[in-house]
Amino acid sequence: MNNMKTYYVYILSNTSNSTIYVGVTNNLARRVWEHKNHFVESFTKKYNVTKLIYYELFDNIFSALTREKQLKGWTRIKKDQLINAINPNWDELTL
Repeated sequence: MNNMKTYYVYILSNTSNSTIYVGVTNNLARRVWEHKNHFVESFTKKYNVTKLIYYELFDNIFSALTREKQLKGWTRIKKDQLINAINPNWDELTL
């Protein structure tokens, strides 16, 4: 039996790509749904940041949290470069 969990570090943007948000979750589909439906009072609700544009997978929560903290510490330019390397048009990713 495989008891491995998957964790995700993800980046969302608003429709104009002027605002981005970095988060971590163990269920990316559910979490994106929560953002899209403004499930909680948060930064993403206030700025309508609901478009999934980037994510990474991890097999343990410690690595995912470390990466999330790293990305949150980056400049906007560096985050943009990371997104552009994988998703140059900033298309909404589907799960």
